[in-house]
Amino acid sequence: MRYIVIGAGAVGGTIGARLFQGGHEVLLIARGAHYEAIKRDGLRLITSELSETLDIPAADGPVPVRDDDVLILATKSQDTIAALAPWPSDLPVVCAQNGVANERMVLRRFERVYGMCVWLPAQIPQPGVVAAGGYPYSGMLHVGRYPQGVDELSELIVTDLGKHGLVGRSAPDVMRWKYGKLLGNLANAAEALVGHVPGLADLGARARAEAMTVLDRAGIAYSTPEEEAEVRGHRVDMRPIEGIERSGGSSWQSLARGSGSIEADYLNGEIVLIGREHGVPTPVNETLRREANRSAREQLAPGSMPVDTLLALIDERSAAGSR
Repeated sequence: MRYIVIGAGAVGGTIGARLFQGGHEVLLIARGAHYEAIKRDGLRLITSELSETLDIPAADGPVPVRDDDVLILATKSQDTIAALAPWPSDLPVVCAQNGVANERMVLRRFERVYGMCVWLPAQIPQPGVVAAGGYPYSGMLHVGRYPQGVDELSELIVTDLGKHGLVGRSAPDVMRWKYGKLLGNLANAAEALVGHVPGLADLGARARAEAMTVLDRAGIAYSTPEEEAEVRGHRVDMRPIEGIERSGGSSWQSLARGSGSIEADYLNGEIVLIGREHGVPTPVNETLRREANRSAREQLAPGSMPVDTLLALIDERSAAGSR
């Protein structure tokens, strides 16, 4: 079986590297300077314990496929449709992405779709290099068939993930875990907007509390932080990597790259959508979604907005909704 990792950035690159180290055939799909560096020099994986350059095959677009190929999609949610468009729809797709909308989008065209709940702290300090900060394992990955259940392929993927540097877990209720992860990711936009300042934790807590009200009203199950901590145990702790400063989460990194897009529509925006469907106001998540998109569109640097400004915008939105 060959794993084709579409979007071999920080998360995808780490998953691909660990599968390759476990003896599996891997093809990385990347682009730009990152692809050029991998193609020329190999992918360099850095952790707190090692720095290893891996000669993993790479391409910058679709390649001829085989019957035993499995696509691991690790792009941002806003890139899902475009990233999968060139690939044959008879291949299985594993959505190794934040948010909960990707699996349903993919299922419109691909018959075999799998959810993957990803806990894997990583970043790209320079093209061709992936720094994975998880210790002693780089990440924990729950895998299950979408919309629910497990099958022979999902169990095989879990086994393969667990062979080197990752923890794979079979999850027939994978979307419950992904909704739990979504709750944690709601603070990503706030971190990207205001940076690591006093008040950030309170913003995240407000976004999460609002979202839990929405999910409860909609009857959507989600894992709890206590469950997540119990499952992870001491298997995916954070450990500093010498010479590499941990900058911020995925939304922070999107603003830092000046990519012009950010994932907020599929994180905070998911809560806004469900809230509108069920008549629940979502001023915190709506403001975070709107301002994160504006910052990405205007290519503002992460941490550009004073926290008091963001709080005032949330209060303004809350007041407008109550009138």
